[in-house]
Amino acid sequence: MANFNKVILAGNLTRDPQLSYTPSQTAVCEFGMAVNRRYRSGDGQQREDTCFVDCQAWGKTGEIINQYMNKGKPILVEGRLTYDSWEAKDGSKRSRLRVTVENFQFLGSGEQEGGQQQSRPAPQQQAPQQPAQQQDGYEPRGGFSDDPDAPGGDRIPF
Repeated sequence: MANFNKVILAGNLTRDPQLSYTPSQTAVCEFGMAVNRRYRSGDGQQREDTCFVDCQAWGKTGEIINQYMNKGKPILVEGRLTYDSWEAKDGSKRSRLRVTVENFQFLGSGEQEGGQQQSRPAPQQQAPQQPAQQQDGYEPRGGFSDDPDAPGGDRIPF
């Protein structure tokens, strides 16, 4: 039986990212996201649910998120679910699911409130990106491959 663990979320940060380092000096950035879902209930009322998600980004990805993001800013993250379990001080067992971020994309216009442009330059590592058309005229079909040299017959649609 095949296994697959992939999460893609778009939402807003619920708190400022917290950057720390492991003893081996690997960066770890933890932040929370709120993902809203709007729907119409059976009685025709417009409703909204919010899902709060804990996220963790490692290495350069975590450093970039910490540098450019803060509470309330929109972000798209791609990653995998990670299950953490531990024993609390009172002896009870605790657990949670969290998203381990592998790729991300900053969302929004790049403007701060009040219409002023941000003074910081955009980071170089933004992912995932799907350009509509590349410089050489190559246009990916179906978004299956980002490699312009990949032959069309070798693309797998999953």
